[in-house]
Amino acid sequence: MKKVSLTLIAIAAAGVSAPAMAQDRAGDIQVKVLGTAVLPDGGIDAVNLDTFGLPAGADTKATDEVIPSFAIEYFLSNNISIETIAGMAKHNVVGTGSLAGVELVDDLRLIPGTVTAKAHFDLGGVKPYVGAGVAYFMFFGEDEGSDLVNLGVTDADLSNEFGFALQAGVDIPVSEAGFGVSLDVKRYFIGTDATFRVGNTDIIRTEHTLDPWTISAGVTYTF
Repeated sequence: MKKVSLTLIAIAAAGVSAPAMAQDRAGDIQVKVLGTAVLPDGGIDAVNLDTFGLPAGADTKATDEVIPSFAIEYFLSNNISIETIAGMAKHNVVGTGSLAGVELVDDLRLIPGTVTAKAHFDLGGVKPYVGAGVAYFMFFGEDEGSDLVNLGVTDADLSNEFGFALQAGVDIPVSEAGFGVSLDVKRYFIGTDATFRVGNTDIIRTEHTLDPWTISAGVTYTF
C-alpha cells in the first residue's frame, strides 16, 4: 500500500510539474542588441512612366549596409514568442546594366518596422527558432543622386510599403544571470515604387524588388 501511495504521489507530482516546466519562459522578456548586415536587391520590376528616356538594359541596385539593431521579445509560453525589431539603415541606389556607375538615389534612410511570431526548440545548450511576420518599410530622407542632379532631376521619392518576413536563428544562453548570444537571419519579401521628378512633373516611375536578407549577431538579456 505504501508503494502504491508513493507511486500515486510521484505521478501527481509529475502531472503538476510538467506543465510548470513547459511554461517556465512564459512572461519572460528578452532584449537583443545586434549588429545587422542589410543586403537588399533593388532591381527594376516594371517601368510605368519614362519620359526621361532610360537606356535599354537599365537596372538598379541598393547598396549593402551594416547597422546596429535592437529587438524586444515577449514569451507567450515556453515555445512561442512575439518579437519586434528596430533599426535604421542608410542606403544609396546605383545603376547597373546600361546604367552602371550612375548615382540614382543618395542617403536613403529605411526603417524596416517588423513584428514576427516565433516557435522555439530547446536542444539544451542551444535554442533554435523559426518565425514569420509582417513588415512595414518606411523610407525618408532620400535625395536624387548627383548624376541625376546634373541631368536636371530635382526630386526622388520611394513609397512606403507592407510586406512579410521569414526568420530563423538560434539563442545560446551563456550565464544563469540571463545573458546570452544570438544569431538571426531574415528574408523580407517587399518592394517599393520610385518616382523621379523635374519640378512638379513626374518623369520616371518604376517598381522595384527589394527582398533584402538581414544577417544579425549580438548579445541578449532575458528577464
